[in-house]
Amino acid sequence: MRTVKYMGLLALLLGGFASLDAVAADDADEGRKRAQTCEGCHAIEGYSNAFPAYQVPRIGGQHAEYVVSALKSYQQNGSRVHGSMEGNSAGLSEQDYRNIAAYVSKFRGLGLKNPVSGNAVKGKEKAGMCAGCHGEDGNTLDVNNPRLAGQHESYLIKALKEYKSGARKSPVMNGMSAMLDDSDIVDVAAYYASQSKGLVTLPR
Repeated sequence: MRTVKYMGLLALLLGGFASLDAVAADDADEGRKRAQTCEGCHAIEGYSNAFPAYQVPRIGGQHAEYVVSALKSYQQNGSRVHGSMEGNSAGLSEQDYRNIAAYVSKFRGLGLKNPVSGNAVKGKEKAGMCAGCHGEDGNTLDVNNPRLAGQHESYLIKALKEYKSGARKSPVMNGMSAMLDDSDIVDVAAYYASQSKGLVTLPR
């Protein structure tokens, strides 16, 4: 009888935890609502940041875990600095971050055609040192590292230069980018941007 009581209590407790998990589950539909402020920039194909000038990154299809990490970096540790992103991510909860990430991660791009200014063939050779984290073609399966395939060339150039200068902080990326000169950076960016399968602009 006592065993039955304990089993019933255990079931009740586990049921309560399961209900809490369900409430806190990442919600892409809710994320779509929260991402409306993101669409002003990230849902316009080729939209450019004014100064410095570069194309606003494609985030459709990015790993959800990485999106959460990126959003946090604008608020919590100062590893990224951008006025609009700091403002738009302010006031959002951890669950908001996760819901937005669940939404943007749903998308995939096939048959992408990005014009590039760099030499993608040379870039592929240089990008060999990036494959361990980002995948051979930039479509890494490691959710803690960003997909790079299909990203805008100008944004990748900007990001790599910021890692090289230390303006954007990451022990791994600061070290890796230090091994690239300016022409290498352009070529690596061209290689990842030229991939026909990868990140996409968010739908409107």
